[in-house]
Amino acid sequence: MADVPDTLVLKRDRDLEGRRNDIWIRRGLMALVAAVPVVALFNVFGQRPDTTTLVSPAASLKIYAPSKLRGGLLYEARFHVTARQELKDAYLVLGTGWAEGMSINTIEPSPVSEASNNGRLSFELGHIPAGQSHILFMQFQVNPTNVAFGRPQTVWLTDGKTRLITYERELTVFP
Repeated sequence: MADVPDTLVLKRDRDLEGRRNDIWIRRGLMALVAAVPVVALFNVFGQRPDTTTLVSPAASLKIYAPSKLRGGLLYEARFHVTARQELKDAYLVLGTGWAEGMSINTIEPSPVSEASNNGRLSFELGHIPAGQSHILFMQFQVNPTNVAFGRPQTVWLTDGKTRLITYERELTVFP
């Protein structure tokens, strides 16, 4: 049998004499590391989209987008406008919270025009006959250095200058 190296003390290092509680500290730290992915499975750190449906006498708007995100995440937002009565000049106006700290990768189908409405993103959807709908898909990427808690994201649906629907929600971006 080999001799015990000089730096080892068998009672302390092999038999854990006086160190019996150390194993619980190691197990606790390991459980903490394992808890992060388990918590992420329950959508605490975001990505799973929320669905919000807003209705007015003239139109309905269904928004399908996550409200909790992580830095670097690619995600999609879907805006489904259904005209309950004819919309002659429909616009979807998104507040600055939709673009701040985000990269907008694509917008499909391309709106009739895009503009700035006092710093907000304004997308002209054009004419939507009664009973018809228009779906706008936007793909985003969260900038990795972007961190936000309670950032307001507003959405307006207008027919010309007449505001039909207003909605505000809060966005959380985890580091």
